[in-house]
Amino acid sequence: MIRHGKIRVFITAAVLLSLFWTVPAQASPPYYGYTHNSSNRDVRSIVGYVYDRSIDGIDLSSGPFNRPESLFIAEDDSVYIADTGNNRIVQLDREHRLVRVYGDADGPGRLSEPKGVFVKEDGTVFVADTKNGRIAEFDSEGRFVRDYPKPDSPLIGASFSYSPSKLVLDKRDYMYVVSDGNTQGLLQIDPNGNFKGFYGANHVGFSWSRLLTRLIATEEQRRKMTAIRPAEFSNLDIDDEGFIYTTTLGEETNQLKRLSPVGVDTLNFGASRRYGDDYSVGPFTMPSFIGISVSDDGIITTLDLQTGKVFQYDKLGNFLFSFGGVGEQNGLFATPSDVDQKKDGDIYVVDRGRNRIDIFRTTPFADLVHQASVLHVDGRYEEAEALWQDVLKVNGNYEMAYLAIGKSLYKAERYKEAMEYFSLARARQDYSVAFKEYRKEFVREHFALIAVGLILLFVLLRWGAPRLIRAAARRNWGHPHLKSRPKEGEPV
Repeated sequence: MIRHGKIRVFITAAVLLSLFWTVPAQASPPYYGYTHNSSNRDVRSIVGYVYDRSIDGIDLSSGPFNRPESLFIAEDDSVYIADTGNNRIVQLDREHRLVRVYGDADGPGRLSEPKGVFVKEDGTVFVADTKNGRIAEFDSEGRFVRDYPKPDSPLIGASFSYSPSKLVLDKRDYMYVVSDGNTQGLLQIDPNGNFKGFYGANHVGFSWSRLLTRLIATEEQRRKMTAIRPAEFSNLDIDDEGFIYTTTLGEETNQLKRLSPVGVDTLNFGASRRYGDDYSVGPFTMPSFIGISVSDDGIITTLDLQTGKVFQYDKLGNFLFSFGGVGEQNGLFATPSDVDQKKDGDIYVVDRGRNRIDIFRTTPFADLVHQASVLHVDGRYEEAEALWQDVLKVNGNYEMAYLAIGKSLYKAERYKEAMEYFSLARARQDYSVAFKEYRKEFVREHFALIAVGLILLFVLLRWGAPRLIRAAARRNWGHPHLKSRPKEGEPV
C-alpha cells in the first residue's frame, strides 16, 4: 500500500512537471486533447499521447515499406508488418531491427498483397493472403507450413467471394476471419481448415421508414428494392479471455463490439452507444473504424479512417483519449489503416498513405488515467478514488473522473457525497439512484424522530384541529360584525 502511494505521488508530480516544463517542439502535438462530457460535446483536456518516431523501412536491409496495411505486435514486443505493396510480412525485433521476411520467396508460400497477420505465442505466423484468397501458415523460422484456402462447405456456397483480410486465433487454434465484402459475420475455421459457421454477425435494426416504404410500394417496386444487409466487420482483436473485439463499417452506433464465445456483444449490453466523434448529418460523416487493439488491462484503442483519429476507451467503453487526425505533420496521418500497442503502452499506427508506421508514447497524464481506470474496473474503488482525485488536480475538466469517484462513493455507501460528484458529472440517472439510497438511509437514521413527528401530527389533526376550529367558530360568533342583522320592525 505504501509502495502504491509512492507510485501515485511520483506520477502526479510527473504530470504537474509536464505542464510547466518547456519541452522540445515534437512534444507539442498538431492536435488538441479533449474528452466528451455527458452531452457528448468536446471538452478540452491534456493530451494522452504524443508522436515519438516513425518506421518506414528505408534503413532496413529489406528496403522501404510499400502500402503497409496492418501490423501485429507479439508477446515479446516484436513487430510483424503486413507490407502489402511488397507482397510480404516483415518481422522486426523490439528495437525495430530486421529479423526476417515472410512470403517473398518463390514457391507455395509466396504471398500476394497480404492484408493481415496474426502470431501465436510459439512464433507461428498466420497471414491473410488476400489476393491469393487463402490463409498462409509459416513457422517461427519463416518456413511455409501449409495454407487454408476457401473452405468447402454448403453453408458458404460456391458463389461466396472469399477475400480474407484480417484474422485472429483463439486458444483452440480456431481461426476467426474477416473476409472483405462479407456481411454474414466472421468466418470460423477449425485447425483442419473446416468451416464451422459464421460468428457474431451484425443485425439490421428496425426502421419505420423502411417499413412504411414497403407497405405503400407496389409489388413490382418491392421486387426492385435492394435487400438491406447487415454491416460488415472491418477488423478484430482477441484478448486473453477469448473475447473478440470487432470494428464495423457503415453503422452509426455500436461500431465497436466485444463478442463472447457465443457471439453476444458484452460491451454495449443491448444499449445504443456512439463511438468516435459525434456527427449530426450525412452518411459520409459517419465514423469508419478500421483498426482495433485491446491491451492486457482491457484498454481498447481503435482507429477511425474518417477523421484519421485514434480513440481510446476503458474496458467498460468509457471514452479516455483521442489523438491524431488527417494532415502532413508528424502526429497526423495521410491514410491510416491499422493500430496496435506494445506492453509499455506505446501505440503503433500504420499510415498506408505515407508508407510508414508512426509510434506514439503516453504522457504522464495518460499513465495516471490508465492506472485509475484499471483499478476502478477491477473493483478496487478506494485506490482508484485517490488516483481520480489526482487526475482532477491536474485537469478539472476530466468528467470521467467525477463519474468514477461518484461510483466509488456509491459503492462505499457514501450516498450524499456520491450525489455531489454525480451532479458535477451531470450523470442524472446515477444521481437519481444515489438520491433514492440516500433517502432510505436518512429515514433509517432519523426513524425515531420521524415517527414522533408523525404521531404528534396525527394527534394534532385528530384532537387538536377540531378544538381549534370550534374555538375559532365561537370567537367569530361573538364578533359584532358577524352578528345577525335585526329583522324588520325590531328595534336596533
